[in-house]
Amino acid sequence: MAEIVRPPGPQAGFFSGGLFRFRKDPLTYLEQLAAEYGSFAYFQAGHQHIYFVNEPEMIRDVLVTRNSLFTKSRILQRAKSLLGEGLLTNEGASHIKQRRMVQPAFYRDHLVTYGAQMVALADKACSRLRNEAILDIDQEMMRLTLAIVGQTLFSADVEDEAPQVGEAMNALIAIMPLLMLPGSQFIEYVPLPATRRYLRASKLVEGTIFRIMNERRASGANPGDLLSMLMNARDAEGDNSAMSDKQVRDEALTLFLAGHETTATALAWTWYLLAQHPEAEAAMHAELAAVLGGRLPGFDDLPQLKYTQQVFAESMRLYPPAWAIGRMAREPLELAGYTLPVKSIVIMSPYLMHRNPKYWPDPNRFDPGRWADGDFYKRDFTYFPFGGGPRICVGERFAWMEGVLLLAVIAQRWRFRLQPGHVVERKALITLRSKHGIKVIAEAR
Repeated sequence: MAEIVRPPGPQAGFFSGGLFRFRKDPLTYLEQLAAEYGSFAYFQAGHQHIYFVNEPEMIRDVLVTRNSLFTKSRILQRAKSLLGEGLLTNEGASHIKQRRMVQPAFYRDHLVTYGAQMVALADKACSRLRNEAILDIDQEMMRLTLAIVGQTLFSADVEDEAPQVGEAMNALIAIMPLLMLPGSQFIEYVPLPATRRYLRASKLVEGTIFRIMNERRASGANPGDLLSMLMNARDAEGDNSAMSDKQVRDEALTLFLAGHETTATALAWTWYLLAQHPEAEAAMHAELAAVLGGRLPGFDDLPQLKYTQQVFAESMRLYPPAWAIGRMAREPLELAGYTLPVKSIVIMSPYLMHRNPKYWPDPNRFDPGRWADGDFYKRDFTYFPFGGGPRICVGERFAWMEGVLLLAVIAQRWRFRLQPGHVVERKALITLRSKHGIKVIAEAR
């Protein structure tokens, strides 16, 4: 049998490969691969063949041109134990059908309503803050975006459950590195402390979703939110079938978790960057004063909040919540002149591509002016914070709107200074969190 030729990379082997280094600090490991081996590298993690891609055309090839030759990576397949067959984990024709049924919830008319609810909840959150109070802005944004996803998508008040849901998310995130290990399909049956916390967390979050669904059925109400749409949806382009209760649960749970974690993370990093760049903060404040004059923003103000959008775009360039995207080869295939075996993993990192000096001058500098042309969508995989191709985040427009509106509401009343002596470090989990939180001091404006 001819020897398989692979891209350059570190020495392969079960113990000498990248499994343990990748698990310990995956983002640093990928940075080292990019620095040493360039845009296409190979490493072995246990028995798993992993190919790291850091070139826009190759990323487009995987996510768009030949997306049908790939499935979601192993971690998300393992996540089915919690998320079921929601949009994040579903595949093939079933995924396409589910997406068609979910997509109408994010049409413009619904976004206008969601925007008003976001603004009201952000204004309420502002009223809770106290001048010179020390905050973990991570947790403040999690609490706010959880309230927003509960209200806008489910017409339910989940704010009182925010601490429990936050603990549940931490437990779910903590177990994800274990899913990289060989035999991880059996991990939930092993009585480890992390596993027990994971199972408790799963029941807690699922219980919240079922409570909301049961209350909806009991009341017979149809407030026109996402849950109502899911419960009443029909596949108009297919067989006109409805979702089963399990499908409704899976989609609701996926959007409940993904709908607050990612935006909260993006906003926390945005406040962190603004606290370090007073000139950008002042420019954003000037725009908010000119456009809003002290009033609360609305959906129709978004086109005028250009610099605020630039701030949010630049923050997601430097700290994209979805720091890596993985795909698994369904069959042997060719990529950039190399043959990838079946079940090989391809990893693409928005974080590293967004900081690639080949495409971004002075890439580590926070510069909202990069986006003065308003070209947030046409960078062709040099910028892809929401993924790309047929599986691009279904809530992308929702997230953009939420980020900009929340910045506009909060920044008119508050600015945040970094707490002296507090060390902020990134930690690549499911999302790109801060290792020790981001401690700030609130300052009333």
